[in-house]
Amino acid sequence: MRQDIFQAIADPSRRMILSLMALLFMTLNTITVYFNSSRKVLSKYLQILAGSKLLEQKQGREIYYYFNPQKMKEVYKWLEQFRRLWEKRLDRLDNVLTQIKSTAK
Repeated sequence: MRQDIFQAIADPSRRMILSLMALLFMTLNTITVYFNSSRKVLSKYLQILAGSKLLEQKQGREIYYYFNPQKMKEVYKWLEQFRRLWEKRLDRLDNVLTQIKSTAK
């Protein structure tokens, strides 16, 4: 089942898993070292992240999970519109503050 990328990153624990995976290939057993959660819970998190294609799997003797940075482009594109909006607003605020400062002298 395909998971929505935004639902997948909504949970802080899943974001933490992604942060770890950005550095290393990891198995479920390796991931459990970093969390106080059960293997069952972490397995579910991995299923959700893999379902959204944020994590990929490499099959071998064990299943290794690794981060798929290309999938994060969806998040980046969505956030980019807000970054531009806030930059414009902050630029306008800067202009207003500069005008106030110059008239106060």
